[in-house]
Amino acid sequence: MEWFVLRDILYLVIGLIIGLVIGFFVSRKVTKKYLKENPPINEQMIKAMMSGMGRTPSQKQINQMMKQMNKYM
Repeated sequence: MEWFVLRDILYLVIGLIIGLVIGFFVSRKVTKKYLKENPPINEQMIKAMMSGMGRTPSQKQINQMMKQMNKYM
């Protein structure tokens, strides 16, 4: 094999690695933005969940649960 063929293969591998790294960070940013704008759980869902367990939640309890949910996002 000629040295320029190996160089071209090296460029291809480096390009793929750079593309994967950039793609990872872009998709991570888009996903975080989407989850921030459209949270998977909201106050009404928490109220319904606690009511389903036979508890009447206070606003303080709901706020605490929302704070815990947002902590992990």
